[in-house]
Amino acid sequence: MSTADRGAWLPPHWVKWLAWKIHRGIYTLSGGRIGLSRPRDRRSGTLRLTVTGRRTGQPRSVILAYYEDGPNLVTLAMNGWEEPEPAWWLNLRAHPEAEVVLADGTRAVLGRAAEGDERARLWARWREIDLRLDTWAARRRKPTAVVVLEPR
Repeated sequence: MSTADRGAWLPPHWVKWLAWKIHRGIYTLSGGRIGLSRPRDRRSGTLRLTVTGRRTGQPRSVILAYYEDGPNLVTLAMNGWEEPEPAWWLNLRAHPEAEVVLADGTRAVLGRAAEGDERARLWARWREIDLRLDTWAARRRKPTAVVVLEPR
């Protein structure tokens, strides 16, 4: 592996899947007391997003990294940098009204994809948080959606 490729290295899918399962398990077993954090300086926070399943109509939850942009929360529809779109993003596009649990409370939100200049600005902010962002995003054939969760 060359030095240039080293920055693009990601763990195998099963490692990411296991880490996500453990994180959700800790959150669930602690009754939500452990597993969520606020963003600080150049670090993202973690939130729990609950959306309505596009096929089942049932609530579906996922823990995501985010940062704040004024009153909005910003995340990426990246699926661990794997190729398919994450299910939560497909569900949110079908049913934009959702709920977010943060380290300091719950919010009702409306989800949408950032477009144009807004997307470029929000992507640049993510790049400040994660210097490998462009390298990882290049692994995907389609652009990674920058998701804005607006208060409703």
